[in-house]
Amino acid sequence: MPDNREFDLVLFGATGFVGKLTAQYLIGAAPATARIALAGRSLDKLTAVRDELGPAAAGWGLVVADSSDQPALDALAAQTKVVVTTVGPYLRYGMPLVAACAKAGTHYADLTGEPLFIRDAIDGYQEQAVETGAKIVNSCGYDSIPSDLAVYLLYQRSVADNTGELEDTTMVAAIKGGASGGTIDSGRAMMEAIAADPKKGSVLGHPYSLSPDKSMDPDVGRQSDQALSRASAIDPSLDGWVSTFIMASHNTKIVRRTNGLLGWVYGKNFRYREVMNAGKSAAAPLVAAGISGGIVAGMAAGAVLSRVSLGRKLLDRVLPKPGTGPSEKARDSGWFTHKTFAHTSSGAKYVATFAAKGDPGYKATAVLLGESGLCLAFDTDKQPELAGILTPAAAMGDALTARLRAAGMTIEVARA
Repeated sequence: MPDNREFDLVLFGATGFVGKLTAQYLIGAAPATARIALAGRSLDKLTAVRDELGPAAAGWGLVVADSSDQPALDALAAQTKVVVTTVGPYLRYGMPLVAACAKAGTHYADLTGEPLFIRDAIDGYQEQAVETGAKIVNSCGYDSIPSDLAVYLLYQRSVADNTGELEDTTMVAAIKGGASGGTIDSGRAMMEAIAADPKKGSVLGHPYSLSPDKSMDPDVGRQSDQALSRASAIDPSLDGWVSTFIMASHNTKIVRRTNGLLGWVYGKNFRYREVMNAGKSAAAPLVAAGISGGIVAGMAAGAVLSRVSLGRKLLDRVLPKPGTGPSEKARDSGWFTHKTFAHTSSGAKYVATFAAKGDPGYKATAVLLGESGLCLAFDTDKQPELAGILTPAAAMGDALTARLRAAGMTIEVARA
């Protein structure tokens, strides 16, 4: 990448809810010498956001660009080393920016939880991004950095201990926080895309739909993202029940893609799934069953409603709007803790802990995305030389882990 670009990092979507949170995080986290710009559709709104950020952002640039204006996005990508984007749903609005970054050799980080978008990006821009050296890194928020880095670190520990390949690996999520309007709108965008082209449903249903080469993936039989069981079935140290984790179907695909991008190093019998802690009260089995059943029913109802105009209008009325979010108090009171339990081919057991304070979809995501952008901009000598459509662990691995630890997140691996 040429070193004469005007900016180190451009934040696209800076006037949106998560965009503003990310900009606020960058104020304290970015080096004082970092050349940062805010980008979006309205110069007036961008100016207002920069003013709200205070004196530390007074020298930040402003770039006007619309997600549908390819020449403007091409110019934006050519100006900077890295673009961080919060403009979703990415399936509707994101591909022109991917195209611009792949063409310009510009590194890129987003928040997508949309496998359909990533599959389209791989099919359309993998080869060009490899040729230009662009790292197009998807899912750099709560979806899917904690999942991806935890398994990557478990793999590293098993190699260091010489305990064999990873086999059965399960992440158990405990969270306090709500689904964002943007996350829900992304789900709707995928439902609408499948309604228009039912063949796309196979991307959501196949565990290896984001794999770089499906023929090389572990042949371990069915891997369902649905869950309802006693937690002790995962590890004897756990009590209560677990149920389906709403982001499992996306996160698991990212983890499996990382395995492929790294040369299938996790192992020929690597199995991965994610579940959510449903508690251990007398009502926990019912809660777990309700969560699991509700997710399935919600997806089915959403798919049906997305096919008709009246249904889409109904969803518009009842679902949270994109660009909205909880109060600062609610964001500060949120948290998440992931425990990822792994077994190796030699019989060794490990547990990885990835935890952070702050609402996962908002406060924690702003840290995860902000540090991803800074890592791509300033830690290139500490990263793998991979380019193309990448995952967080494959693109940034140890460098991002170090940054997130320094930012106050708990990331550790212990032998069980």
